[in-house]
Amino acid sequence: MPRENWSSRIGIILAVAGSAVGLGNFLRFPVQAAQNGGGAFMIPYIIALLLLGIPLCWVEWTMGRAAGGRGHGSGPGILNVFWSHRFSRYFGSLGIFIPLMIYFYYVYIESWCLAYAWYAISGSLGAAATAGEAKNFLTAFQGLADNQWFSGISSAYLFFLITFVINFLVIYRGVVKGIETISKIAMPILVVLGVVIMFRVLTLGAPDPARPEWSLTGGLGFMWNPDFSALTDAKVWLSAAGQIFFTTSVGLGLIITYASYLKENDDVALSGLSSISINEFMEVVIGASIAIPAAFIFFGPDGIKEVAEGGAFNLGFVTMPMIFDQMPMTALLGFIWFFLLFLAGVTSSISMLQPAIAFLEDEFGFIRKQSVSFLGLFTFIAAQPAIFFLDKGVLDMMDFWAGTFAIVLFATGEVIIFGWVYGIDKGFDQLHHGADIKVPRIFKFIIKYVTPSYLIIILSYWFYQDGIDNLLLRKVSDENFPYALATMLGMVIFLAGIVAAVEIAWRKKDRKS
Repeated sequence: MPRENWSSRIGIILAVAGSAVGLGNFLRFPVQAAQNGGGAFMIPYIIALLLLGIPLCWVEWTMGRAAGGRGHGSGPGILNVFWSHRFSRYFGSLGIFIPLMIYFYYVYIESWCLAYAWYAISGSLGAAATAGEAKNFLTAFQGLADNQWFSGISSAYLFFLITFVINFLVIYRGVVKGIETISKIAMPILVVLGVVIMFRVLTLGAPDPARPEWSLTGGLGFMWNPDFSALTDAKVWLSAAGQIFFTTSVGLGLIITYASYLKENDDVALSGLSSISINEFMEVVIGASIAIPAAFIFFGPDGIKEVAEGGAFNLGFVTMPMIFDQMPMTALLGFIWFFLLFLAGVTSSISMLQPAIAFLEDEFGFIRKQSVSFLGLFTFIAAQPAIFFLDKGVLDMMDFWAGTFAIVLFATGEVIIFGWVYGIDKGFDQLHHGADIKVPRIFKFIIKYVTPSYLIIILSYWFYQDGIDNLLLRKVSDENFPYALATMLGMVIFLAGIVAAVEIAWRKKDRKS
C-alpha cells in the first residue's frame, strides 16, 4: 500500500506547527518567564531557540523526509536509514514510546479544557469565583473530592471519552483527510481566538480606580522587565532550554514522522523554519500577553507572584476563571479561552498517535483501519491509570521520564547520528535538497558540536537534579510508593515491548529479502 503525501505545503507547515502549539504555549511559557527573570528570560530562551530548537527542527525534517522516501515513518526505521546498526532501531523505539506515553495523560488534561469550555458557556464555572472555590471546582471535577458541583469522576470521564473519540476520528481519516484537514481548520481558528483574548486583555487598562498601579502597563512590566541578575543562575538557562523542548515538539518523534510524508524534492529548510516561527508567535506574542498581564491587573504585584509560583495548571484552571469572572462577558470569554486551549491540545495530541500508526503500517503492513483500531484499544486502556490514580503521582512519574528526560535523550541521539554517524556534510546537503532558502554554514558547526554538547549538559543536569531521586523513588510518599513503582515497571515493560516489536518487524523484513 503506497504511503500518503501531504497535499500542500501549508498543510504540513500548519500540521507541524499544530503539533507544537499546545497547552505549554499559553500556560507553561508565561509562568516560566515570570519565575525566571521576566524579560531577561528571553535571552537564554532565544539562545536555546537558535542552538537547540531550530537546529533540531531542521535535523528532524531532513531525517524524516529522507527516510519517508524509503518507506519508513517512525523512529526505528528513520534512524536506521541514517545509521544501519540494530542499536539505531532500538534507540529509535523512543520515537514511538515518548509520544504514546505523553498521550496517555495528555488526552485527559486536554479533555479538561473541553469540559471547562462547556462549563464556562453554560454558566456553571462562574459560580467558582474565589481561589478556594475555583480549586474546589477543579478537584471535584477530577473526582478527588465531592462537593456542590460534582460527586465522583463521571463528568470528567464523559469529557475524556468525547475527547478520545474526537482524536481517533481525526486520525482514522489519515494524514491528508484527517491531520492536514483539521490543521488547516483548527490553526486559523486558534490564532483568531488567541488574538481576541489578547486584544481584550490589552484593552483592560486599570479597571480598579482605587489601584491605578494594577494596570496593563504594570502587568506587561512584570512579565517583561528584565531582572538581569537571574542570568547568573544556571537554572534559568536550563529552564529556558526546557521550555524550547516543550514548545517546539523536537525530540518527541513527531516531526520526523510528519516529515516522512513529504515528497522527495519538497523543501524542508524554509518549511521547518516557518512552522517553528508560527509556534513562537503563538507563544511569545499571544501566550505571553494573556494570562500573566491579566492576573496582574486583577490581583496586583503580590497576588501575581503567588499565581506564578502556583504553576501552569493553577494559572489555567484556577486563576483564569477567576479573572474572567471579574470581566464583562464572563461566559463568552471563558469559553473562548478554554476552547482555545482545547484546539491547541487536539492539534498536539493527534500528532502523538501518528508515529505508532506509521510504525504499524510501514513495518507490519497494517491498513489504516487495523492500525487505528489496535491503537485505539491499547491507548484507551493505557490512559486509565492517569485518570483514576491522578492523586497518586502516576501522571508526574510519566511526565518526568517520558515527557522530560526521554525527550532530551532522544534528541541527543538524533543529532549525534545525523551530525557524526551519518556525517554533517551529507546531512547538510540533504537539508538543502529542494530547499527554498540557504541555511547559514554556521549551523553545520552548531549541529555537529554545539547542539549535542548543549543537550548532554541538560541531560546530565536533569538526571542529577531529579533523575536519581525519581529512579530510586526517594520523593514518593509511602502511600504512593506502590503506584509509582507500578508506573515505572509499566513504562519499562512498554518500552521493552516496542523494542521487541521492532526486532520482530526487521526479522520479518530480513526473511523476505
